[in-house]
Amino acid sequence: MAADAPSTVPVQLVEQPRLLKLKESFIAKFGSAPKFYVRAPGRVNLIGEHIDYCGYAVLPMAIEQDILIAVEPVKTEVVQLANINSSYLDFSTSVNNIQINKSKPQWHNYFLCGLKGIQEHFGLNNPTGMNCLLDGTIPPSSGLSSSSALVCCAGLVTLKANGKTLSKVELAEICTKSERYIGTEGGGMDQSISFLAEEGTAKLIEFSPLRATDVRLPSGAAFVIANSCVEMNKAATSHYNIRVMECRLATKLLSKSKSLDWKKMSRLQDVQASLGVSLEEMLTIVEEVLHPEPYSTEEICKCLGISLEDLRSQILSQNTQNVSTFKLYQRAKHVYSEAARVLEFKKICSEAPDNAIQLLGELMNQSYISCKEMYECSCPELDRLVDICLQFGAIGSRLTGAGWGGCTVSMVPTDKLNTFLKNVKKAYYQNDGQRLALENNGLFATKPGRGALVFVEA
Repeated sequence: MAADAPSTVPVQLVEQPRLLKLKESFIAKFGSAPKFYVRAPGRVNLIGEHIDYCGYAVLPMAIEQDILIAVEPVKTEVVQLANINSSYLDFSTSVNNIQINKSKPQWHNYFLCGLKGIQEHFGLNNPTGMNCLLDGTIPPSSGLSSSSALVCCAGLVTLKANGKTLSKVELAEICTKSERYIGTEGGGMDQSISFLAEEGTAKLIEFSPLRATDVRLPSGAAFVIANSCVEMNKAATSHYNIRVMECRLATKLLSKSKSLDWKKMSRLQDVQASLGVSLEEMLTIVEEVLHPEPYSTEEICKCLGISLEDLRSQILSQNTQNVSTFKLYQRAKHVYSEAARVLEFKKICSEAPDNAIQLLGELMNQSYISCKEMYECSCPELDRLVDICLQFGAIGSRLTGAGWGGCTVSMVPTDKLNTFLKNVKKAYYQNDGQRLALENNGLFATKPGRGALVFVEA
């Protein structure tokens, strides 16, 4: 096995109640025992929102919550999927004819993305069939990457069932590409941290080429995740892809204004790299070139010297074809300033000055304001939750994940953690029945967890 492949860990199931329970449920469901188990974690992004798909580094950590799949390779050419949670319906399909329905992002489609990605990578003509039972502890549509963890888990399941090996980096890159089968133009942070995470450290994740660097978080603070209880499914709405397109269009207009080959440029980082300037200088260029008023498709076509037909067929994604105006200035401003905040966050963690917690908190707060005002990916519930967290002692608090719902992440001094949790619970969750039901896995302190693993019974 490659040295940097995901680890295979022998376990005693009696010491692992969750695995044991999954095994019992599997036997009850399929009438035979699983051969192995695969786990992939969710993640929380500490800083660096909506910039991975622009080519910039992000700073996430894996969390304890995960997707766990029990697997038995079978002789038939069928994949049977079942979920411990009965609200997710069983699904089965032929392994040789994977169809992914973009119009309905159902749970099994994310599994099929990972399956198809591995099949295509190896050109598997006769992939093995499988019985799979899934147990997930990541709250769905919460911005903690439940869907990407499922894609990663499925990719690793398929790899193992077919007797293949890949490095963690290769797996992350394949799973990033294959998640796009569902229609989300994501950037790769979620899949990368799911495979590359290590216990006890957050990671700076950089792209092209993909690499991860340890970031030691300050010891006097805890990171607390709070779920706004507003669900956001990236694949089911166009909010997310519209932002990706706005960044792509800003890239084209900035490139053209600087006489670069704009047709070849698709990410804001490409412009900075081609010009060889700093992020601060890019912010000045944005001020000079782009106007704060929204751009109509006509104006964009005029700036680029192309027809509306070309814009739609060559630049825009399928679910953004009918959007008539795009905000380019605001999106580019957010991306370049957020990219600078990520590097500053890492620098403070490395240098560990006495006031590190204060400085990191300020960066998180600036990130949140930029997400809310420049990127417009917050919502009233997230805004209220951030206010509550700051009111009760968080040094920094921001939305995490795509936004428009999902979770906040707050940095709280460890000595204030218990009173913080109690007060936030009371202020945000206890007067609302729906939120109260979610509160147990809606509000928790978290530590950097480990990446994807394969378990086999010892």
